[in-house]
Amino acid sequence: MKRPNFSRESGSPVALVWFRLDLRLADNPALAAAIQRGGAVVPVFIHAPDEEAPWSPGGASNWWLHQSLKSLDASLRERGSQLILRRGPTRETLQALVHETGATSVFWNRRYEPAVIARDTTVKDALRHAGLMAESFNAALLHEPWTIQNQSGKPFRVFTPFWKHCLAQPAPVMPLPAPRQLTAPVRWPKSLCLAALELEPKIDWAAGLKTAWQPGEAGAHTHLKRFLHAAHANYSDH
Repeated sequence: MKRPNFSRESGSPVALVWFRLDLRLADNPALAAAIQRGGAVVPVFIHAPDEEAPWSPGGASNWWLHQSLKSLDASLRERGSQLILRRGPTRETLQALVHETGATSVFWNRRYEPAVIARDTTVKDALRHAGLMAESFNAALLHEPWTIQNQSGKPFRVFTPFWKHCLAQPAPVMPLPAPRQLTAPVRWPKSLCLAALELEPKIDWAAGLKTAWQPGEAGAHTHLKRFLHAAHANYSDH
C-alpha cells in the first residue's frame, strides 16, 4: 500500500522526530537531521513505560515528564509546530504514524538502558525493513561508550587511563542552536491530550518539587547559567 503524502509541498519529505528524554529544541541532533531533510517535521512522544522495565519511571519522574512535555509543546507551537502524544507499543505506534503522515524517515536520539537499547534496535530494524530512513544520534554524551576502549578493545577499568584516553579524542562538536521555525504537515495526525497520559499524581504531593524546580528546557538553561556563573568558578576546589 502506498503511503499518503501529507507534506506541505507536493513531493517534499515528511520526517518523524521521536522525542524521549531529550525534551528540548536546542542541541537536538535528531531534530536537526529532520529539519535538514527539507520537508515537514512531525514531533512525536510515545508513552510506553512498560517497555523500560525493570527501570520504568516512578512518580516524581512522571510529574517531571508531564511538565517537560507541556513546556516542549509550548516551544514547538511558538515555531509553528506541535507535539503529537501517543501511547505505545512503540513500534506499532511509529508504524501507524508513518502511514498517517506519509513519513519517509524517523529520527531519534539514543538512550543506553539495556531494555531500551533492545527495543530501539527492534524498532530501527522494522522501520528500515519497511523502506524508511531510520537514524539515531548521540545527544547526551561527550563520547559514545563503544568509542572509548583500552588497547585490548575493552572498556577501561581504571579512571586515570580512561581520562587520558578521553582527553586525546577529538573535541565534541559544538551544541546546535534551536530552530526558529518548523515546517508543519498539511494535516496533523491525531494526538492524545497530555492529561490522558495520567502522569501527574492524583494526590498533589508535588508541591515541594514545584517550588524548587522548573522542569523543561528553559529551566535547564537557567540552572546551567547559574552553575557557569557561580559553582563552576570554584568547582576544582570545592
